[in-house]
Amino acid sequence: MILGGVEAGGTKFICLVGDDDGRIIARRRLPTRGPATTLAEVIATLRDAAAAEGPLAAIGVGAFGPVDLRPGPTQGRLLSTPKAGWSGADLVGPLRDAFGVPVAIDTDVTAAALAEGRWGAARGLRDHAYMTVGTGIGVGLIANGRPVRGLVHPEAGHMHVPRMPGDRFPGICPFHGDCLEGMAAGPAMAARWGMPAEELTGQARERAIDMEAGYLAAGVRTLIYVAAPGRVIIGGGVAALPGLLERVRAHLARNLGDYPGLPEHADPGFVRPPGLGDLAGPKGTLLLAASAVAQEAPVPPRTPGGRGG
Repeated sequence: MILGGVEAGGTKFICLVGDDDGRIIARRRLPTRGPATTLAEVIATLRDAAAAEGPLAAIGVGAFGPVDLRPGPTQGRLLSTPKAGWSGADLVGPLRDAFGVPVAIDTDVTAAALAEGRWGAARGLRDHAYMTVGTGIGVGLIANGRPVRGLVHPEAGHMHVPRMPGDRFPGICPFHGDCLEGMAAGPAMAARWGMPAEELTGQARERAIDMEAGYLAAGVRTLIYVAAPGRVIIGGGVAALPGLLERVRAHLARNLGDYPGLPEHADPGFVRPPGLGDLAGPKGTLLLAASAVAQEAPVPPRTPGGRGG
């Protein structure tokens, strides 16, 4: 069964074909332009891949958000996104019309969380969180093996966090200013320090990493108290800064104040990088596609007096 996947990001789209065992057969990166141009390139890329590898049984989309996930005519449309020109864009309809197959959509961080639970750093766990820290900050939550979803998907990147001592930076979130994303996403770090964090050196770099770790630890503390994950995986470009996760763990220990006092929270493996690296999101879209196939499968008929065929 050949599946299509699209990881839709604010700066790039990753298109791939593979299977539900996580095998990636073909992959291509496309720059994020306007919705019409980008989606046309996505469709052309998937058509070329299907012509070479075989027809697609379904397509999974892991999208930057916020995205409407409710069943109905608006499912798959982006909501009030900070990405200019993309609010209201339909990510599902054009793919369904072009290929005539089921299309499943969730956030890119939920896709990554699913993949990490199946093959990566959360394998064997029923409850975990995946936080990505890059152009923005997003969180995917898995509870009892399933993505957490209510009226909308979690938007924990926009939670309020207490300011680090002495930090007067106003934040860059166009909606909230100094939410977690506004204070700690990659562009926020660059705006605060005058250059990307990876270009900083010496004491400025040390201060930047420690402040970043403090904000991320505050976000993780809230996740612990609200969602109670068994592990928190932190990925994305900013998370790759050397020494960052070690400092997140140190700040987290202070922030928790030994409450609720579980040994798991003090384990260095509680906060860890993704086991799949930058393939977590793309592989997760294949799991979304597989779920679309399962939802379309007919229910076996019940046998008379029995419990099903």
